[in-house]
Amino acid sequence: MTKRVLSIAMAFVGLSVGAGFASGQEVMQFFVHFGTAGLWSAVFVAVLLALGGMIVLQLGSYYQANEHTAVLDEVTHPLLAKALDWAVIVTVFSIGFVMFAGGGANLNQAFGIPNIWGTLLLLAIVLFVGKFDVDKVSNAIAFTTPLIIVLVLLTFLYSLATNHYPVETLNAYAGQVKSTLPTAFIAAINYGGLTFILVVSMSIVIGGYYLNPRSAGLGGLLGGLIFGLMLVISAVCLFLNVPDVYDSALPMLKIVQEVHPWLGYVMSIAIFAMIFNTAIGMFYSLAKRLTAKKSDKAFYPTFVASCLVGFVVSFIGFKNLVSYVYPVLGYIGFVLFVILLVAWAKDIKEIRKETRRRKKIRKLLLLKLNPRRDFSPAHEKRLKQHLHNSVVEDGELADAFDEKMDEYIREQEQNHSGGRNLQ
Repeated sequence: MTKRVLSIAMAFVGLSVGAGFASGQEVMQFFVHFGTAGLWSAVFVAVLLALGGMIVLQLGSYYQANEHTAVLDEVTHPLLAKALDWAVIVTVFSIGFVMFAGGGANLNQAFGIPNIWGTLLLLAIVLFVGKFDVDKVSNAIAFTTPLIIVLVLLTFLYSLATNHYPVETLNAYAGQVKSTLPTAFIAAINYGGLTFILVVSMSIVIGGYYLNPRSAGLGGLLGGLIFGLMLVISAVCLFLNVPDVYDSALPMLKIVQEVHPWLGYVMSIAIFAMIFNTAIGMFYSLAKRLTAKKSDKAFYPTFVASCLVGFVVSFIGFKNLVSYVYPVLGYIGFVLFVILLVAWAKDIKEIRKETRRRKKIRKLLLLKLNPRRDFSPAHEKRLKQHLHNSVVEDGELADAFDEKMDEYIREQEQNHSGGRNLQ
């Protein structure tokens, strides 16, 4: 279970850390601009995202969702669900094409590669990984996340050791950072909402892959806490260096390059990996939503078409998109967060009951698989009753368990494991 929770957490962090965050551009505009008040705003957002991560992953698992409307349709009025559905669709597409723009800008600053080639490289990688299933895509996102965590921590420690500007000087330069937001509180609400709506669609898809809502919720909680801690550390780091980076398009990269030029190259690769994480998450979840009522064969052509349209739109420019597209999406995201929070709080007892029910189903299925144990008609009746009582339709939950059982059997044949992978 611990390995599963960590994998979910790393995937959540990978989805959250996109071009704007990893490069420092978002953190500068939403937090550093407001000086010391902005640092407290970052702490508020860290708490909000820890809660949000737990909620969205757990609801995805509870409803066994394969796209976000499977949850939205259950928790709110149909008209509001439809409006939020369109808001999420617009968001994931907008963030997706922002990532394509960020990929080009990142490699251009670090290696002098023309923007078009960096964007094309990102497009090619996204199209390749998009061929795989949810589990493999989630693992790909989680795989690259630790590198950016290590680099952010290293940069933070370096900044603490080397920068000693007076607070008055730091606040004065912070005010010169361009931002479209009026106050630190509004910025916190906006950024929390922006990050939540950014991750909600793919997080629901990932949560829906897991049968145990408790594991999914713990993974979301841990992922939100890790991302929140990284946000606070990044805000402090950039604030300490603001006189040197207030007008930089990629301020975090500039700080790392000052530590050591070669480390700057490593950071550029890490930022590119984070941009990829967000891009694949956005377009993968978008294609899942657009093909929700179609056959599985429709998914990849829709995914490719969405990526190609995003690639074309991405040439609007990276910095302007962060300044003007992101704030609008943030307010919508905060409304979505409140709706899901209320729904989760109302259904928490049922979620816990469903978690216990699925554990019982798992035990019965493992008993059925064991040739040394007797699986009686009473066991069969109990299994059918648990499936019938589930919040998920009988056939859908049975199919989900069948898929997990097949995975378990394959793994058992390979290494004789004892059923730990029945998620």
